[in-house]
Amino acid sequence: MKRLAVVGVGLTLMLGAAVTWGVNAQTTLPAPLPTAVQLTQPQPTESQPTQPQPAPTPAPPSENATLELVRKGDDGKERRIRIVRTGTTDETGIFTICSRQEDEPEDAPTLLVFSETGAGGIQITIDQNVIRVPLALVTQKDVPEGQEGSDGRIEASAGTARFLDNPPEGKTDRLSRCAVEATPAPTQGTVRVTQGKTELTGQKLVYDESDGIARIDGPIAFSRANDDGPLTGSSQRIEVDVDDEKTILVGNVVLTSKGGRVSKAGRVEYDDAANVARLIGTPEQPAESVQNGDILRAGVILYDLDRNEVVARKADGGTITGEFQDGEAGTPTDVPVRPTLPVSPPESSP
Repeated sequence: MKRLAVVGVGLTLMLGAAVTWGVNAQTTLPAPLPTAVQLTQPQPTESQPTQPQPAPTPAPPSENATLELVRKGDDGKERRIRIVRTGTTDETGIFTICSRQEDEPEDAPTLLVFSETGAGGIQITIDQNVIRVPLALVTQKDVPEGQEGSDGRIEASAGTARFLDNPPEGKTDRLSRCAVEATPAPTQGTVRVTQGKTELTGQKLVYDESDGIARIDGPIAFSRANDDGPLTGSSQRIEVDVDDEKTILVGNVVLTSKGGRVSKAGRVEYDDAANVARLIGTPEQPAESVQNGDILRAGVILYDLDRNEVVARKADGGTITGEFQDGEAGTPTDVPVRPTLPVSPPESSP
C-alpha cells in the first residue's frame, strides 16, 4: 500500500519542463520552476507507513494542493483543467494521492482526493468557468513518456473525505486499500459556477476524457448582475466542451430579465465575456423571446446580455415569426429585429 498524505507534490524535469501527473505545490504567485525534483514531506497520520519516513516538514500556510489535467484536442492544442484545494489545514479538509497498488497493472491510473469545507472549497477551472465544490475525486492516467501531462476524470459534489487508521477489512477498492474514505453527497446548490458576472449552481460535476465534456447536473439556477437589474434563469444541466471552449445550458432553458423579457430554448451557448447568449431552437422547441406581449421565434436568437435586446437568425429550412400586441403576425420581412449585438453571428446555424 502506498499513500501520500501531502499538502502538495512538485515534480519537474531536470530541464525545467513541468510534469503534471503529480500534484504541484504552488503559492499564489508561483516561483520559477526548479531544476530538480522537490517533495513536500507528508503530514503525520496515526497509521504508520510501510517504510520509515523522515520527520515531516510543515508546509508554509500559503501552499495549496494543485493538479492539472492536460487534454490535447484534435486541433493539436493543449487545454488544461486546474484543480486546487484552497485550504491548507487538516481541520477543513484533506488532500491525498492513492497510487497504483502492487497487484495492479503498470498503467493503472492514479487516484487523488481533494476535500475542503472552507469557503473557497475545491476550485476547478475549466475554460472560462471557475467551479467550487467541497469534494473532488480525480482519476488521472499515467503520463506517457515524453509528455508533460495527461487527461483523466473528475467527479465533484458536496461530500467529505477522511483518513482511516487502517484499511477496512474485506474492502478491495483502491481508496479503501489506501486507508482513505470519501463520501460524495450530491446536493442542489453546492456546485457553484462563476463565469464573469454570471453565477450558476448545480449539484454534481462529472468530467471525462472520453469526450472532453464536463457535465453539471441540475436543476441549474442562474443569475447575472446587470446595471438595470439581474438576469435570472434555469436549465436542466450545464455542459462545458473543453475542446470547443463552449459553455452550454441544456434542457428547458429559461432566461428572465428585470425588464420583463423571457427567453426560452432547448440549448443556449453562453459567453459572459462577450455579453452574448446564443439561443438554439429545435423543431420541437423553437428559440423564443417574449417582452410586453411581443413574441419572437426563430431557429437561432442572439441575446445581448447587457442591453437586453435580441437578434433573430433563420435556421436552415426554418423561419422567423413574430406575434405582437395588436394581434398581427410577423414574417421574416417585417419582424422588428435590431442588429444591436456587439458580435457578428456565424454564417451557418447548427
